Amino acid sequence: MTRKAVVLLSGGLDSTTTLAIARHEGFEPYALSFRYGQRHAIEIDAARRVAAAIGVADHRIAEIDLRLFGGSALTDDIEVPKHRDDAEIGEGIPVTYVPARNTIFLAFALAWAEVLDAQDIFVGVNALDYSGYPDCRPEFIEAFERLAALATKTGVEGRGVRVHTPLIALSKAEIIARGLELGVDYALTTSCYDPSPNGRACGGCDSCLLRRKGFAAHGLNDPAQDVGATPQA
Repeated sequence: MTRKAVVLLSGGLDSTTTLAIARHEGFEPYALSFRYGQRHAIEIDAARRVAAAIGVADHRIAEIDLRLFGGSALTDDIEVPKHRDDAEIGEGIPVTYVPARNTIFLAFALAWAEVLDAQDIFVGVNALDYSGYPDCRPEFIEAFERLAALATKTGVEGRGVRVHTPLIALSKAEIIARGLELGVDYALTTSCYDPSPNGRACGGCDSCLLRRKGFAAHGLNDPAQDVGATPQA
């Protein structure tokens, strides 16, 4: 019997690779995306493209608005940092951190998993992120699994949820290599924090720089940055 899994899908490089991995491992994926007031809401179009290309049993887009609280360059009137070097990117918690975002997203995924009677959730957190983002660390994921066991009917009944993090120990280059092995079309994705209105990646934010560096490690151009605007849905 195929196991169902809820996969958090932003439409970016990491979550797309994670979806491909879940499919490859034999799970029936249910993709969950969020329109949360992010300045790069064009990623929702990318998530739709990716879900259609890789194949999912269902794709839901949750409408929440974290602009109510702000506190991040992605949800508030705060400038997105550009053209930082590796040392700057790896130092401290960046202003692009959205307070409690992964806790909120995983809580939604947990609710849907319980309705689906699924015991698996996939999320694309990785080593390059959790150095700066507190909600991308292994300790957080382990703590969330403990919370899920305590806070849900399925958990109380002894059927706990596992949160899969297949990218957590991988570099961007390693993530891209895995995705290419699985046939991922990265031209469908977008990772830019500050895209133009037509979807063109800025090329200078931390996400663009890390992504471009990952492709360069394989002697490749980033198809979502170097072709111009990402394709529209």
